[in-house]
Amino acid sequence: MSDHCGAPGDRGAGGVGVATPRIALAGSPNAGKTSIFNALTGLRAKTGNYPGVTVSRFVGTSRINGRQYVIEDLPGTYSLAPISPDEQVMVDVLDGRLDGETPPDAVLVVVDATTLRRSLRFAAEVIGRGLPTAVVVTFTDELTARQGALDVEAFGQALGVPVVVVIGRGGQGADRLRELVDDWRSWAAPALAPPTDRAELDAWAESVLTFAGYRPPGRHRMTQRVDAVLLHPVAGTIVFLAVMVLFFQVVFRLAAPLQGYVESFFGWLSALVTAHVHNPWLGGLLGDALIGGVGGVVVFVPQIMLLFLLIAVLEGIGYMSRAAFLMDRVMARAGLEGRAFVSLLSSFACAIPGIMATRTLPSARDRLATMMAAPLITCSARLPVYVLLIGLLVDPSARVGPLGLQGLVMFGMYLLGAVSAMLAAWAFKKIGGRKGTAMPFYMEMPPYRIPTLRSVLIAMGESARSFLRKCSTIITVTTVVLWLLLNLPLHSAADLRAHGVDPGDDRAVSAYVTDHSYAAALGRGVAPVFAPLGFDWRINIGVLSAQSARETFVATLGQVAAAEDAEHPAQALRTMTYPDGPDAGQRVFTAPTIAALLVYFAFALQCMATVGILRRETGGWKWPLVAFGYLTTLAWVMAFLAHTVTAALTGGG
Repeated sequence: MSDHCGAPGDRGAGGVGVATPRIALAGSPNAGKTSIFNALTGLRAKTGNYPGVTVSRFVGTSRINGRQYVIEDLPGTYSLAPISPDEQVMVDVLDGRLDGETPPDAVLVVVDATTLRRSLRFAAEVIGRGLPTAVVVTFTDELTARQGALDVEAFGQALGVPVVVVIGRGGQGADRLRELVDDWRSWAAPALAPPTDRAELDAWAESVLTFAGYRPPGRHRMTQRVDAVLLHPVAGTIVFLAVMVLFFQVVFRLAAPLQGYVESFFGWLSALVTAHVHNPWLGGLLGDALIGGVGGVVVFVPQIMLLFLLIAVLEGIGYMSRAAFLMDRVMARAGLEGRAFVSLLSSFACAIPGIMATRTLPSARDRLATMMAAPLITCSARLPVYVLLIGLLVDPSARVGPLGLQGLVMFGMYLLGAVSAMLAAWAFKKIGGRKGTAMPFYMEMPPYRIPTLRSVLIAMGESARSFLRKCSTIITVTTVVLWLLLNLPLHSAADLRAHGVDPGDDRAVSAYVTDHSYAAALGRGVAPVFAPLGFDWRINIGVLSAQSARETFVATLGQVAAAEDAEHPAQALRTMTYPDGPDAGQRVFTAPTIAALLVYFAFALQCMATVGILRRETGGWKWPLVAFGYLTTLAWVMAFLAHTVTAALTGGG
């Protein structure tokens, strides 16, 4: 039995004390390496970077029989002949060539039993490095189910290194694996290292497989039949679009009642503050800033969790790799290879991991084009903004046949982001100059599987934690600052009376203070920029605050709405009117204004963390400034077009 603890400490970047053994996990993508890492570390991992490079490293700790071990999950690769930055880092880690790093004490090579012939060549390369090595065989249950065979004991004898079987789905073999790790100093080594010559290596691999009685798995008949449809260029594309449409229908329909419960909870909290907190400043801080602002963002947790639940299910089933295959044709039209799709797919969660995933691209020109396009992919931070604005724009009961119109509009926003990203990548690829040599791209097509409940719950939990962590830090700080800006300077009772405001009328006082605050002055100061888009000063403040994190736009409007009607903030937004100017008395959130906001948020680069990661990945400020400039300009122009067209179609209402 093992227990898990702590974060890595001071051995290079991955050790806990000088004497703590460091065990590296190596293997190809989709070999089950992550499941092995989770089994050993109990999901307690620390993410960082390798010294001198920007490739992410994943390190966890495991305590086995009272002894602590550092477990490091190396980047997945099919070969130790690197063609991309992350593959180069893996080779450098094994060879101890990184700054201040020593080679790992031992290596666990994870191989997939269903693709053992290919995996064996990679294992031979690692064994040839001379480090203590053991092999972990995964998916043996699937091998058996498909009439394949492997004598694991004979396989270990032929390799000359320890071999253990671990089945990730049921956790079988995990205890044996921990015992093996605890005994790493006694691992056997082959009398002769595997050959390095390609022809000799192929012959060696065949002899090992023959000695181990390996019989490759038969074809997965169900997978073949389903793939005949899903991988068809026409039928597969239709199914893909249908899946995406249903995806957003589910996000809206199932999350709506859950969101209602969360809204009711925050409404109850707001009522408690009103009833028991009589200090106006403390009441405002709690009721408007925290409950109205941060709470206005937290209500979207059900949508976030449901989004990642569906993504985890589609990925666990094996559909995402099929979608990647279909999209590879589209990527080719943009001049990019399949690896770029993987990077852009990561951007649906957040642009930061998507930009970091470009390290798998061998071509520097492809990396730059993909990084410039990644911020256009609709990330999870845009989801609360879209849900709020689509809810204001489209009646929940509106339908197109059997489909809800709100879900269709959301699908349209995601499609807009994806198409825009492809066009941006194409443009930057053209700007980048001459075409380089195409490198081979491999992507696993795993058989269809039922995802484990544990893996799905982990994906949901991680997304919810990440979202709530953002709410508790960036969004909380921003909303408190905004609350101060919305409530300063202070106004005396005499000052209020002088301007025709009754100090005893809380709603009138709140409206006057907000309309004459520092935030109002700031919002009106940038009004000439955003007025053509139909934005008033309150929307301007929300757009500016979204530069720290897009979700703070929702928090800002939540504060403004809570100040006007704490018990019914959503209704306050719908009925909000211009207080002065040529549009005085007219509704702020008209169809043209909402359309302009949706399009502005679809294109604008509003996340400073993304700008920071662009600077780190490109090695300077040139390309981050280019990205910020072109995306901000594009956002304004497209929002203006959206406002103009929608106004023409709706008569301005």
